Amino acid sequence: MYQKYQTDALVLKSSEMGEADKMFALYTRDFGLVHARASAVRKERSRMRYALQNYARAEVALVRGKRGWRLAGASARNDAAGAADAIRSFARISELALRLIQGEEKNEYLFAALAEAHGALMSPACSACPTIEIVCVARVLYALGYISAEALETTLFVHTAYGDPELTEAERLKDALLLSINRAIAETQL
Repeated sequence: MYQKYQTDALVLKSSEMGEADKMFALYTRDFGLVHARASAVRKERSRMRYALQNYARAEVALVRGKRGWRLAGASARNDAAGAADAIRSFARISELALRLIQGEEKNEYLFAALAEAHGALMSPACSACPTIEIVCVARVLYALGYISAEALETTLFVHTAYGDPELTEAERLKDALLLSINRAIAETQL
């Protein structure tokens, strides 16, 4: 008998497999980046279908089998129902995270940075999408060791909040953040 794990997850990407299955790239609170297969999720009667849309946040049940992770259940926590600009911003963040994160490794700071950005971007009153995206990308790079907090001399990396004080500080440091982000991405050679 396989053990079932319940965890919070962000759906970073999905791809169709076979007639009704899908493979999902999930960033989870407890396991880091997980690639999991969901059987019959594309059928109309599937209960997981709407909880596992791209760029949504869900509570998932995972089972580790002989051939990898399988999704055994999912319920929506926060879907990707923000403005089109906000969804595009989170899509770019997801794409970068997928390029940079290698293997399964729990990283609570990275999960918190992605989840808080998701919440801020998908809120109905999101007016600072570009700034949230810049801060989130910088935090992803910081969590993975590509940017040093000391080099930027900012408190943005001490926590993962996206409130007004953090966004004001990010606006003030926008040029330095963008320079550090571009340099770090260039150095990854991905």
